[in-house]
Amino acid sequence: MRVTEEDIKQLIIDVLQLEDIAPVDIDAQAPLFVEGLGLDSIDALELGVALQKRYGITLSAKAEENRRHFASVRALAEMIETVQKNGEQGQ
Repeated sequence: MRVTEEDIKQLIIDVLQLEDIAPVDIDAQAPLFVEGLGLDSIDALELGVALQKRYGITLSAKAEENRRHFASVRALAEMIETVQKNGEQGQ
């Protein structure tokens, strides 16, 4: 299944119940945490679980890798595509 940035944006909105935000309002290159959407660690956990369920991936136990992958919508989409392309279960 090909993942798009729009898919990730919609997942973020749905999982985190961001009712006042539309996918078009989210900049794919903007930071997800602190600046940008202003997500926090609880949001990261919820989003991580949703990504694992939706795309069948396993997130790394390495905090630095996760920070890099969760940097933006674009980074998430690229990570998921790479994992799916390589047929791996984790990054």
